[in-house]
Amino acid sequence: MPDTTAPTVSIEKARPEHLREIVAIINAGATSVRKDKEFADWQDYRPAFDALVAAPECDIYVALAESGEVVGTFQIHFMKGLAFQGRPRVELESVHVRADQRGTGVGRLMMARAEDLAQQGNACMVQLTSNREREGSHHFYKRLGYDQSHLGYKKMFV
Repeated sequence: MPDTTAPTVSIEKARPEHLREIVAIINAGATSVRKDKEFADWQDYRPAFDALVAAPECDIYVALAESGEVVGTFQIHFMKGLAFQGRPRVELESVHVRADQRGTGVGRLMMARAEDLAQQGNACMVQLTSNREREGSHHFYKRLGYDQSHLGYKKMFV
């Protein structure tokens, strides 16, 4: 049953004019691993944005409020592999909802759209990682049916 308290938002592919708001949202949500390691100028992200948009295996989506403001974002990556008879798996990255919109259903709508995209692309699964500091996010993903099945490791180079 749909959440009737969810704001009216549309989920669509990000365009260059969304970049400033996307960067503001992801930087506002930076955890201790990323704090003070991001760029201050949103335009510094333009080459990465352009490369992601141009790559056939990934894309960036935004949740837009009726006003046109970006209230959420996620990146979707289709990864090739041998498991599951070579069906791709989807990796979700940089799933963020603007702080004042959390708890309104925007995240649930974004995740549903990501899952639809994964199924349309014949993916065998959707996977994501979440920083251990994001306990609220962990509960959110579990409520959506995601299992915490693996341990993740990172080695930072920045």
